[in-house]
Amino acid sequence: MSLTPPSPDPVRQLSLFSTEAADPSLADLAGLLAGPAEVVRMGGTARLSVVVDAAWRVHVLVAELAARGVPASWEPTEDGRHLVRTAYASTLAPLAVAWLRGAGKRPPAGFHLNGRRLRLWLAAAGAADPPGFLLRLGAGDQSCWPQVRAALAAGGLAGALLDPGAGGPAYRITGRRRLARLAELVGDRPPAAPAADWPGGAA
Repeated sequence: MSLTPPSPDPVRQLSLFSTEAADPSLADLAGLLAGPAEVVRMGGTARLSVVVDAAWRVHVLVAELAARGVPASWEPTEDGRHLVRTAYASTLAPLAVAWLRGAGKRPPAGFHLNGRRLRLWLAAAGAADPPGFLLRLGAGDQSCWPQVRAALAAGGLAGALLDPGAGGPAYRITGRRRLARLAELVGDRPPAAPAADWPGGAA
């Protein structure tokens, strides 16, 4: 599968509420962990990794990580997907300490979702599911789901949990107002992302 990104769209006016209006930070990576990403520790360092299903996601995530001072690499998986992962870095250790409970992950107390975190989650594991939108979850992360759902609801994005038999695990966001809210929070579509795979991208 080619990893050559498509040409960017013409520049659009930036909304004052768009996620691009804020500076990126390492704390934003919590959005990946709300979804299917994993974090592991080694000594005083940690590594973040996530398996994605499309080449455009690789482009977006590598760029988003680089914007936060975190170099990342990728490699194909045996099932035709792509593994994106960072190097072990001391700057990622606080994230791992906050999220890891033994071998599993769990959102820390006070966990919340903002536009920058949602943008990363969506880039890694968001999918159009007309008339709604899916935010996919890690299959083994059941202990995370209640807090993640509460954080979505607190941000005006209350969603229904889909189990694996219904196309999940994922939270499904539906309703015109919620979808408009999601599009506003995550900001403009990255040039590499297909319009159909980004909230408001086909509008």
